Amino acid sequence: MRTNSASAAKPTRARLKLTALERKASIALALLFATRMLGLFLLTPVFAVAALTIPGGDNAARVGLALGAYGLTQAIMQIPLGMASDRWGRRPVIVFGMVLFVVGGVICAMAKNVDWILVGRIVQGVGAVSAAITAWVADATRPEVRTRAMAMIGGSIGISFAVSLVISPMLVGEFGLSGLFWAISLLGFVCLLIASFVVPSVPQARMPIIQARVRDVLHHADLLRLNFGVFCLHFVLMALFIVAPGLLATLGGYDTSTLWEVYLPVILLSFVLMVPAVFYTETRHAHKIALEIAVAGLVVVLALMPLARHNFLALVALMVGFFIAFNILEALQPSLVSRVAPPEYKGLALGFYNTAQSLGVFMGATVGGLLAASGRSSAVFLLSAGLTFVWFLTARGFKDKT
Repeated sequence: MRTNSASAAKPTRARLKLTALERKASIALALLFATRMLGLFLLTPVFAVAALTIPGGDNAARVGLALGAYGLTQAIMQIPLGMASDRWGRRPVIVFGMVLFVVGGVICAMAKNVDWILVGRIVQGVGAVSAAITAWVADATRPEVRTRAMAMIGGSIGISFAVSLVISPMLVGEFGLSGLFWAISLLGFVCLLIASFVVPSVPQARMPIIQARVRDVLHHADLLRLNFGVFCLHFVLMALFIVAPGLLATLGGYDTSTLWEVYLPVILLSFVLMVPAVFYTETRHAHKIALEIAVAGLVVVLALMPLARHNFLALVALMVGFFIAFNILEALQPSLVSRVAPPEYKGLALGFYNTAQSLGVFMGATVGGLLAASGRSSAVFLLSAGLTFVWFLTARGFKDKT
């Protein structure tokens, strides 16, 4: 019996290993996603301060609109381009999207004022390829190892944001805002090369990624909770970075080129403190409680920020707390979507999830800019705290089936 059990266990373990093709495709797609997201994230930590050097950059409302504009066009195009990749293939659609990303970056790099940056960001957002990349991952992997491949992409996004916090101030300090956009365009070109030559060809799944009715997703309570959650998370992130860079620069005596000296210890410390929470969540299958605690932490941190806006060390400490919760939620929520969405409309569920995220980017930057333009930076924090509190109330109804 022991021999039979051992021999039965070996094939099971073998099936749970990534094949050479799956490993190559997963790594290449994670690299593609990470490079694209780095290009998108690079602007976030510094734009509110760096925009002061160009005409219109002293208008926080216009700055916020330019920062978040790509989120609106991404939200509009996410599902249509996902469906297009079902019909014409993943690679052609992603290459098309990255061409638009490069063109939009060049428009921004050559912009003489904030309005032309707005135009460039709109063009960048039209190339919404997240759903197509997710579909490519599904094509390239078996169901039993697909979560691991998705986790690689999720982790790459977190790393991209951390890297952007550190290198974007350096790039602006060395090459100016125009140089930053040229760097973003270069990253888009690198994505073009990865999509064209690095990601291996795999048979496209027979079942399209968008294969269900919209009402199937809209009637799924837990998916609605997760969509609302990612909207709130990215609303808060973008609103925060409309006002936080200026506060940190003023209170700490930093300029755009030296803000990395604040961001680097903040992000490193938050990652170190996040690891035990992620480990506990995965080993104890405590996804629901981790979701509730992380969202509650966001509420507390954001509610305290108005009190800390005149104290540099207090604001930095709260930024560490924010990024601990943010990093946990950024990794946890996509995993929960893939767990709770039935297989027959997992693709559509991920499309809606990406759309909600993009809308959060647009609304957070726009609303944050409007409030900051009226001199109400505290209102940005309080509105974000109130929105996250509503998220906390909805998250409590999430059914942990993991």
